[in-house]
Amino acid sequence: MISYQKLFDKLREEGWSFYRVRQEKLIGQGTLTRLRNQSGGLDSKTLNKICRTFNCQPGDLMEYIPDEGSESDSE
Repeated sequence: MISYQKLFDKLREEGWSFYRVRQEKLIGQGTLTRLRNQSGGLDSKTLNKICRTFNCQPGDLMEYIPDEGSESDSE
């Protein structure tokens, strides 16, 4: 699964509240809710906007965490 915990940590580090994220339209409300519930991801347009805003790379915002007990996609 893809974890966006790094994104939430980055927002906190930079002093961005969820209110500010919504007000400045950095991430839409529906997307933000899905990310918080770990039931969705970011599209490339939103990812680009976040990387530009914080001058960072996508890997600074998300990471792959293998699901425990699941088979790999190649098997």
